[in-house]
Amino acid sequence: MTAPVPTATLPPAHTETHRLDVASAGAVELTVQDHDGTRPFLLLHGGGGVRTMTGFAGLLAERTRRRVLLPTHPGFGGTPRAPGLTGVAELAEVYVRLLDTLELTGVTLIGNSFGGWLAAEIAHRAGPRVSGAVIVNGIGIQVDGHPMTDVRGMSVAEIQAHSFHDPSRAPRPPAGDTGPSPDVQALVGYAGPAMTDPTLLRRLGELALPVHVLWGESDRIVDPDYGKAYAAAIPGATFTLLPRTGHLPQVETPEELLDALLGLRCI
Repeated sequence: MTAPVPTATLPPAHTETHRLDVASAGAVELTVQDHDGTRPFLLLHGGGGVRTMTGFAGLLAERTRRRVLLPTHPGFGGTPRAPGLTGVAELAEVYVRLLDTLELTGVTLIGNSFGGWLAAEIAHRAGPRVSGAVIVNGIGIQVDGHPMTDVRGMSVAEIQAHSFHDPSRAPRPPAGDTGPSPDVQALVGYAGPAMTDPTLLRRLGELALPVHVLWGESDRIVDPDYGKAYAAAIPGATFTLLPRTGHLPQVETPEELLDALLGLRCI
């Protein structure tokens, strides 16, 4: 796996908890890791939790010298989840409120897995504050003949076996891990048992900003044909297949993912 970026060379980073008043959910606490810079990225993690994005956030900040925001979705990583946060739409409103509160413009959304679905929902709502979106192995749509693998009862080790081109490169699960991750339980709380929205595929056609869909060729959670359907539903979107990687390219092949991102016009 790619060596960690030396922390001494990274832009300053700090973690802050924002209290946001969201019309659909009430008062929400949102913890955000912030690598300072300009022309911000908002990174949106999937069901594996914020740790699946932490290393890539540092790499992205180091290589681009741009601002990188990495929030923890409320309810993940032991963080509180407001009772009003009942689904993906409500969570998207939290991030729209965050962008307004921080007065950010020109934001590029980068979402992996559940975070890809969330990126699409935010892009629907954020207006001119968002300039582009990158969906990396996203979930949330229904594609005939290409169902998403049901991960609800899987241990972390079993999910990793489905998520990596080379499972030996996956982070080692915590000792004694034999059951579903608490973060997967938080994921189901937002996405529902099926982890799909029957309306999402149609609504992707309403997106009016540059979108790029990236997909690991060895993904066994949602296969590349599912990814092609994601891209085909978005006007003007492009699709790139990433070799020798699975559902979590930012973990398994971060340098290759970053190289692909830096070649996109929408960032």
